[in-house]
Amino acid sequence: MTTLTVLGVLTGAALAGCGGTSPAPSPPPPPTPGASAPAAPEKPPTMAPGPAGRTPVFERRPSGGGAAGRAAEKVVALTFDADMTADQGPRAASGERFDNPELVALLRRLKVPSTVFMTGRWAEEYPAQAKTIGTDPMFEIANHSYSHYAFSSPCYGLPVVGEAAMAREVERAFSAFRKAGARNVVPYFRFPGGCYDDTALRALAPANVTAVQWDVVSGDAFATDADAVAEQVLDGVRPGSLVVMHCTRSAAPATEAAVRRIVPELRERGYRFVKVSELMEDRSSGVLRK
Repeated sequence: MTTLTVLGVLTGAALAGCGGTSPAPSPPPPPTPGASAPAAPEKPPTMAPGPAGRTPVFERRPSGGGAAGRAAEKVVALTFDADMTADQGPRAASGERFDNPELVALLRRLKVPSTVFMTGRWAEEYPAQAKTIGTDPMFEIANHSYSHYAFSSPCYGLPVVGEAAMAREVERAFSAFRKAGARNVVPYFRFPGGCYDDTALRALAPANVTAVQWDVVSGDAFATDADAVAEQVLDGVRPGSLVVMHCTRSAAPATEAAVRRIVPELRERGYRFVKVSELMEDRSSGVLRK
C-alpha cells in the first residue's frame, strides 16, 4: 500500500524545507491584548496501533456529523513540510535557500496555527529557526525523518532507508529537535514523499508515532503560479481536511503568495485553522482520538 505524494518528480535531490542561509529569525511577536495564542495539548492525541501493531495512519478528520447529526465542524489544518536531505549541506552552504522565513512570519501575522513536519537534518542546519518555530505556541513540530530518504521504493528518486534503520531515522530527528531547543514537538510522523508500505508501518511501530498524511495536495512543490496552488487548495478543502504544503523557498517558491490568498478565502467560507493535534481530536464524541 503506497500512498499518493504531493512531491513533484524529483531530479535526484529531495524537496527541501524550512531552512536556509537567512538572517537570524525574529522572535514571535507578543500576543495581541485580549487574544490567546493556540496552546498545544498537554498530551497530543494519537491513534491506536493498527493491525498487528502497525503504525496507524491519519489522513483527515472524518467528515460525518457525529451521532447527534451535527454538521461537520469547518476546520482545516495547513501543514508545511520542512524537507532537507542528509546530503544537501553543500547546497545550503553555497547559498541555496532551503527556508522560507517570510512564510513563517506571514502565518504568525495571519494567526494561522500550523504544523511543521521537519527533518532532523534541517533542524541541525538551522537550529535557530527550529527553536523559534518550536517554542512559538502558534506552531507544533512533527517528525519528517532525519534524512528525508524514502521508506519504500520507488519514491520519486529518493535514496531508500533500510528497514532496520527506519525507527532510528525517527528517533534521530526527535533528538535533533530537542538539541535545537524546540519544545512544541508532537508524536506525529510524515513519510518522505508520502511513500510507505506495510513493511514501513511495521518497522516504525517501536517509535510510537502516528503517521500523518493528507487529503488535499496543494501542488506547491516546484510551482511558480501561486494562484494555481491556491485554487487547488480552495477546490479541495472540506470540513476536517488536512493540506500538505511546503516552506521551501528554492523548491516551493509560490507558497507564501498562495497562502496570502488561501487563508482569507477559507475564513470567508467559515473555516477555522487548527494544528494537526487539534484536528486529530474526535469532536463528535468529545474525546481525543487515541
